[in-house]
Amino acid sequence: MTTNDSRFDSDRQIISALGSLAASAPVTLPDRVFARWASAPSRLGEVFVAFTGAGVQFVCPSESVHGDVEEFAQEYRARFARPLQQARTVPAGVLPALHGRTARNLRLDLAGLTAFEQAVLSATRRIPAGQTRPYNWVAREAGSPRAVRAVGSVLARNPVPLLVPCHRVVRADGAIGQYLFGSVHKEELLRGEAVNLDEIRSLARDGVHYLASDTTGIVCFPSCSDARRITPAHRQGFTTLAGAVAAGYRPCRTCRPGVAELGA
Repeated sequence: MTTNDSRFDSDRQIISALGSLAASAPVTLPDRVFARWASAPSRLGEVFVAFTGAGVQFVCPSESVHGDVEEFAQEYRARFARPLQQARTVPAGVLPALHGRTARNLRLDLAGLTAFEQAVLSATRRIPAGQTRPYNWVAREAGSPRAVRAVGSVLARNPVPLLVPCHRVVRADGAIGQYLFGSVHKEELLRGEAVNLDEIRSLARDGVHYLASDTTGIVCFPSCSDARRITPAHRQGFTTLAGAVAAGYRPCRTCRPGVAELGA
C-alpha cells in the first residue's frame, strides 16, 4: 500500500467518524434564531407586527416606514438584533387589541426591556379604553413616583403601541401631549375611544383637573367612567387632589388618582 493510499484510508475513517457525530438541527432552532412578522389592520391603518414564541415584541405602523417591509425589518433588527421571517398571521389576541378591544389572551415579549421600562408599560397597559391618565399617575403606578420625565422617555420608545396604549397617557394640565406617531394620531385614537377631549380641555382652562361627586364623596380624573356618571348638579371641580381630599373627598378606587402626588 502506498503512502497516498494510507492517507486516503485515514481521511475516510476521519470523515466516517465525523459523520457519526452529525445530528439533525432541532425543530425549534428557527424559532430561536428568527422572530416572525406579519401585517395586520389597526386603527392606524396597516401595521407590521414582529413576535417571538413568548409574545409580540414590536408594532410599527406601515405609514411610519413608508410601507416598506425592509425598512421595518431594519428598524426591528436595530432594536432587537434578530432576523425576521414572514408568518401567515399575527398571534392570538393581537387583532382585537389593535382595534382597542380587550384581549385577555394577548402575550407580549418585553424581556429585552429594563425592569423600570416593563413597569411603565405594565401600568400603561392597565388604562382602560376611553380613559386617560397623566404621566405622574403612570410613574406612581410603576413604583417610581418621581420619575415622571423618565416615564415620558419610555413611552416615546414604546415598542408595542396600541397593544400598550401609550396614547392614553396625557399631560397633567389637560393637554394631550406628544405621541410617538404624532399628536394628530393621538387625538384621533382618543376620540375614537369616546374620550371627551373638548370637555377635558374646557375643564383644564378653568383649572379643573379632578371631578368629585357630592353624593358619593369620591374624586376622580375627569375621564374616569365613574366621573362621567356624575350629574352636573352634583359635580365639584378641583385643581389638585390635595384640595379635594381637604374638602372631604376620597380618591376613586377605579381610576386611582392616589394620594402620593398631593399638590401635583
